[in-house]
Amino acid sequence: MHEYDDAVLQCFLEKQGQLFSEEVASTPEEAEAFLSDCMAVVLDSPEEVDEYFREEGMDTGGDGPLEMSEVFEVGDGRYLIVEG
Repeated sequence: MHEYDDAVLQCFLEKQGQLFSEEVASTPEEAEAFLSDCMAVVLDSPEEVDEYFREEGMDTGGDGPLEMSEVFEVGDGRYLIVEG
């Protein structure tokens, strides 16, 4: 099971609207369960985000991976990737 710290959970709760049209979690516990079910990943740098998408063979579009709706900036240099 994945473990997500408080900063990651709070980030997702605050920003989930950038990826989902409806709220998918309203508490940290719900957010952790949802992120775990989605196998969301936390990466430590923009370079790791770019590498993640390259390895997955995913098209990041013209704006780059950090601009994708699946990428949430945690605020401490880390990024949460949620594949909805």
